[in-house]
Amino acid sequence: MALAREAAFPGATRIFEEGGEADRFWIIRSGTVALDVHVPGRGQAVVETIGRGALLGWSWLYPPRRWHLGAETRGPVRAWEFDAVAVRGLCAERPELGLALVTAVAETIGDRLRATRTRLLDLYGPPGSPGNGNGTEP
Repeated sequence: MALAREAAFPGATRIFEEGGEADRFWIIRSGTVALDVHVPGRGQAVVETIGRGALLGWSWLYPPRRWHLGAETRGPVRAWEFDAVAVRGLCAERPELGLALVTAVAETIGDRLRATRTRLLDLYGPPGSPGNGNGTEP
């Protein structure tokens, strides 16, 4: 927490854009943030909405350090913001912290990939495809 700073975002604020430089991350303290992906020919598709206690941003940890999703507040949001370079430096100094952080981030990545897959199948998958809300997904 020594590396954290308080951050506040008003509603309907783009926090980051897919493809932009990922140089920080946040832990949400209050409010909600919609995560979206650009679908060619269709625009932005919200794939997940996250809230209190959630990690916002994981792309800062792995090269090429570009956001894989976009993020927009759904109302006012308060968060702890962390500088990615400082956190990566601390992880290099304290490998046990680095392992714990990488494990937590990997879990978040898995959750976000599952949510994105399910949402895109719901929106754009052919009828009867797993995840399109028809009850066929295991």
